[in-house]
Amino acid sequence: MTESDLNYMGSITIDEELIEAAGIVVGERVYIVNVNNGERFDTYVIKGKRKSGEVCLNGPAARKVQKGDIIIIISYAQMTPEEAQNFQPKIIFPNEETNLLT
Repeated sequence: MTESDLNYMGSITIDEELIEAAGIVVGERVYIVNVNNGERFDTYVIKGKRKSGEVCLNGPAARKVQKGDIIIIISYAQMTPEEAQNFQPKIIFPNEETNLLT
């Protein structure tokens, strides 16, 4: 987490490059797991500035994280059994210092 903003309506702002690398769609509902405190909740994605490394929880969810927390963002998909057999999940690990893809 690079920051949190309690005074925003809701959502998670994610660097546009990270969104694309993970195959997430702006506006998509995602599930957030905070590794530091065990909190789990869902929200929706808004696009942040490309190459900023920004990952910011907004609104009420901001109370569930602190700057520097490690979070996992989970995106689910519905598909047929045939599609699921060929599906390859995307897992990205941004740089721990800059939060950018290296």
